[in-house]
Amino acid sequence: MKEKNKRKKRWLIGIAGGLLLLPVLWFLLIRLEGQKPVIIFELASPYIGKSNEFSVSLEDKKSGLRKIWVAMIKNGKEVVLIDEVLPAAGFFGGGEVKNKTLSITFEPEKFEFSDGKAILRMAVWDYSWRGWWQGNQIYVEKNLIIDTHPPEIEVISRAHNMAQGGAGLVIYRISEDSRQSGVQVGDNFFPGHAGYFKDSRIRLAFIGLGYQQGPGTQIMIKAVDQAGNAAKTGVNHHIRKKVFKNDTIRVSDRFLNWKVPELENEIAAEPTASLVDKFVKINQELRKANYQQINALIEKTTTAKHWQGAFLRMPKSANQAGFADHRVYYYQGKTIDRQVHLGMDLASVKHAPVPAANSGVVAFSGPLGIYGRTILIDHGFGLFSMYAHLNRSDVSQGQQVSKGDTIGRTGSTGLAGGDHLHFSILVHNTFVNPVEWWDAEWIKNNILSKIEAVASAPANN
Repeated sequence: MKEKNKRKKRWLIGIAGGLLLLPVLWFLLIRLEGQKPVIIFELASPYIGKSNEFSVSLEDKKSGLRKIWVAMIKNGKEVVLIDEVLPAAGFFGGGEVKNKTLSITFEPEKFEFSDGKAILRMAVWDYSWRGWWQGNQIYVEKNLIIDTHPPEIEVISRAHNMAQGGAGLVIYRISEDSRQSGVQVGDNFFPGHAGYFKDSRIRLAFIGLGYQQGPGTQIMIKAVDQAGNAAKTGVNHHIRKKVFKNDTIRVSDRFLNWKVPELENEIAAEPTASLVDKFVKINQELRKANYQQINALIEKTTTAKHWQGAFLRMPKSANQAGFADHRVYYYQGKTIDRQVHLGMDLASVKHAPVPAANSGVVAFSGPLGIYGRTILIDHGFGLFSMYAHLNRSDVSQGQQVSKGDTIGRTGSTGLAGGDHLHFSILVHNTFVNPVEWWDAEWIKNNILSKIEAVASAPANN
């Protein structure tokens, strides 16, 4: 009996001790927890402009967030942007707020901060009782550069005479390294590239006018620096209007039975749709998708001028169709579609050798929808040549080719009605008239003379 009472007493003492220990454990593990708050703050760029908004995420899952302090400091001057105490959830409950996202706005001119180096400091405390009830603290500091002045742009190239659907070159200098710079042609933007000239501030931008962009198209240079300050300046230019040929394409049942099965798997069409309906979807939707694919393939370009002199035209070939021919497609006497032909169709003997029009790097070699087996060559700084409807390709992506090298053979793949080469020139994302690039005099007057004028000029220090 005595032994039983002893065991009972020990149980009671143990339970009482456990009950007394719980507050101690709670005090040590919860109210005296030592985990610091978390600050998540990443800058896309250390540069800040005239008006800036920073997003900062804060977290403290245990005690909760207690106090937030944020300040901007430059040359000993401190401006407090946030000094906030967050609510508590009672004496024992810690803080009410476990997560918080801050949106911090800073305008240097408002606080009379000049351009130059600055520091953004942040400190956050939690509701832990550590540090004599001050809580755990985290401290973060970011080095910034205040830049409130837009870049300066100097147009270096002088004569910018272009034809509707044609190409050109603009050379300019910017006063500082920019996040983005280039030439705006109507609603299309052509990036400027460094790397050709010793002066890294000089940019070279090949530009193109779409077949629909005639006189009145605005051309200007735009630059945005690392802090987001934007500048623009007009480019003195003249655009010669050009009227393009109208062409009639009669679609036969023979052609539909030959070509539609090759391409219908690349469109979303009802199996019961007629061959004519499938052809129209191919000619419209697949053509558009292929154009987007081409844009993706040529988005990256080498910053080197690989080409020399006039571009080669496929030898002993006859023109079958011209650039920007406005085509009307008829089937059994009815209009079924309208499209614009963005290249030159050149015909020779069947499976004729196709030379590289100029030196460059193969950007793509493979099947490409309505264009069939296709090769794209990067000639540098956003200038590309395209070879379509090939029977075969003799080159692969990444391969360096020289002007005149045989890269493939003509064929009738894709939406071609017979053996020929579809040849195109692209400037960035714009098809331009290839005839200009076959003309040595045009290249000399509109491209090379501008480059040589800059290359011979003394460095502007």
